[in-house]
Amino acid sequence: MELRQLEHFIAVAEVRHFTRAAERVSIVQSGLSASIRALEAELGADLFVRSTRRVSLTAAGQALLPEARRALAASRAGRDAVLAVEGLERGELSVGMSQVLPPSVDLPAIIAEFQATYPGIELRLWQAGPAAQFDALREGRVDLSFIPLIDSPEAGLEVTPLHTDRLVFACALDHHLASRRRIHLRDITQLPFVDLPPEWTVRQLVDRAFAAAALQRRGAIEVNDVNTCLELVRRGVGVTILPESAQARTEAVAFRPLARRLLWNLVVARTAGGPGNPAARELLRRVLRTSAPVG
Repeated sequence: MELRQLEHFIAVAEVRHFTRAAERVSIVQSGLSASIRALEAELGADLFVRSTRRVSLTAAGQALLPEARRALAASRAGRDAVLAVEGLERGELSVGMSQVLPPSVDLPAIIAEFQATYPGIELRLWQAGPAAQFDALREGRVDLSFIPLIDSPEAGLEVTPLHTDRLVFACALDHHLASRRRIHLRDITQLPFVDLPPEWTVRQLVDRAFAAAALQRRGAIEVNDVNTCLELVRRGVGVTILPESAQARTEAVAFRPLARRLLWNLVVARTAGGPGNPAARELLRRVLRTSAPVG
């Protein structure tokens, strides 16, 4: 079993399509198919259920996937350890990040500077909720995650606080609450909310706050990105509650303080004692130097 075969297997497993998987690993489709068939022959089991419409994992494929990811992660760590001696001339770096980043953590600027210094490092950015990013960290699919956190990190993971934001109420400029000095949760229970997905930390903070106050609120619509959320709020579709940093995205929405203090905490997470990837260690060093971690 070769690492190249595992890389091909993971690509098909993640995109569920042989043509797109071949493009992802820069190989012709016939070569990818041959590689998968050779791996299946060596293991003595089919890894995929193939049809004209879709590709799915068999039970054997599902069992192999996490082990294959760990094997590739270990291989990358070994390779990158050697490349570190050469000054990070080559390597890979996978970073998970939140859609909401405060001005004090200017990750795009830090990444741009990093890429200018180390152009040979292949950088991948990925946005997802904390639970998905924690899974990706444990499985070695990402090296660092910049995510909001409510509860203590899971075993085997380490976090450094970077920024704390207050949650604020957002509404259209002509909304009757746009000039209110402070917003009480009890005053907005009957307003239609533009919500973010339940797995997002800000949504969990909002849901917990209303539950703790024994209040029920009215949900109107759910979207999966902050810009769409703000645009719907601007047009009067509903109201929302977001980290204060979201104010930097628009001046066409009114943001008002909440009477109840709700805090949104951004952290950088990695595996305990890590990251093992030298490029990730260098990026982490730059972030901690620039962002002045809190706590």
